[in-house]
Amino acid sequence: MITADRAAQPEGSRPVLAVDQGTSGTKALVVCPERGVIGTGSAPLHPRHLPGGLVEADPGELLASVVTAGRAALADAGEPVAAVGLANQGETVLAWDRDTGAPLTDAVVWQDRRAAPLCAELAAHAEELRHLTGLPLDPYFAAPKMAWIRRHLTRRGAVTTSDAWLVHRLTGAFVTDAATAGRTQLLDLDTATWSPRALGLFGLADEPLPEVVDAAGPVGTTTAFGPELPLTGLLVDQQAALLAQDVTEPGGAKCTYGTGAFLLAPTGDCPRRGEAGLVSCVAWRLDGRSSYCLDGQVYTAASAVRWLTELGVIQGASDLDPVGAGVPDAGGVTFVPALAGLAAPWWRGDVRGSLTGLGLDTAPGHVVRALCEGIAAQVVQLTDAVAADLGAPLRSLRVDGGLTRSALLMQTQADLLQLPVEVAELPDATALGAAAVARIGLDPQLTPGEVAPPRGLGTVYEPRIGADEAAARLDRFREAVAALVGRSPA
Repeated sequence: MITADRAAQPEGSRPVLAVDQGTSGTKALVVCPERGVIGTGSAPLHPRHLPGGLVEADPGELLASVVTAGRAALADAGEPVAAVGLANQGETVLAWDRDTGAPLTDAVVWQDRRAAPLCAELAAHAEELRHLTGLPLDPYFAAPKMAWIRRHLTRRGAVTTSDAWLVHRLTGAFVTDAATAGRTQLLDLDTATWSPRALGLFGLADEPLPEVVDAAGPVGTTTAFGPELPLTGLLVDQQAALLAQDVTEPGGAKCTYGTGAFLLAPTGDCPRRGEAGLVSCVAWRLDGRSSYCLDGQVYTAASAVRWLTELGVIQGASDLDPVGAGVPDAGGVTFVPALAGLAAPWWRGDVRGSLTGLGLDTAPGHVVRALCEGIAAQVVQLTDAVAADLGAPLRSLRVDGGLTRSALLMQTQADLLQLPVEVAELPDATALGAAAVARIGLDPQLTPGEVAPPRGLGTVYEPRIGADEAAARLDRFREAVAALVGRSPA
């Protein structure tokens, strides 16, 4: 029952349903501006990791997970909401029938490498594409996968990122937000509109493309979660987390530790095309105005933990701390967890991981600590690249995501970074970002600062080792990477 007082509330101050459709699961929250998270729901996903670097997902499972998680969160909250916000995995693509919404292919997941030969064909245009779209030519992004689907699977229907398909199934609209469109390598970075030149290079000039819309604003209505609700917020996952972490000014950065690790640093209202190997992209577009960020990726974080679990070294992510605590250090073991290739700043998807320095005395704890150092060292490479592009070191790093529950990983990150690492009080920053843009969509007078959740910190990890020891550990990691990529350490 809705009370008179609650019914009289402004739309932007009422609870909203926020859905984060991720790689290994979908999380939904019911978020109230005054009371915080009042309902939660989740549904697992089971992407298929196939030989040759292929990663696929069942589109039906993606959609079902969104509905299941959303309905569970609403049931848990036990009260009505004003709108829905959706965050999505940005570079996952599929072909689908625009009349029926039926998928025509499986979803090709962002980690998939099958489009590498197509990227090799376009190598002569790599610099042009990077300047035009802000993105390096790499099969991680959506356009190469879209072109591969057109060459090898089907010419029928539309081929888009997964968000456009999900939104169509929920509301009937054919749209994508500017930040997600920016992950395709088909968006002009300066104008935030589809680029005819990029479309032509990828052989996608005649494709039906979704309308590029702001992150906040009415898209359509859906009854998928029960009562009819407006969908008023759309934002790609990492940018949603950036907004939720309230990192909106140059000098700060956030890193989300999920299936991969993703570091974003805002650059203001103009794109900053860096030279240190990072991606320049749209952070979000609100009221027709784009904000931009630098973006760096680590392809395997929680997925590397899952790999150790499948080998039987640990029983799951919750084992990282107790198993790692059994030894004082990595025991000379160096782990480059490039199990799906190296992303920024190297962009060597052909590289595979390495585990060196093993001996008869190597224990599971040494491997766990080496994995934590390998993930953390890659994030340090990203922060160094941000500092090089912006001309000043970062002042802080805010972090979120499931792996932030590991004190060992977070302490290792602070040690190697030589900066405090601020862990978000709630790890579900991506869903909170989706809630934030949904609220702006209800009340356009709200600003990003007004809709960001309160800055509650879980734990702040301070460095416990000196700069010399941190540098020595990083040097060992860089030497291991150099051996893999066949060049001298940076």
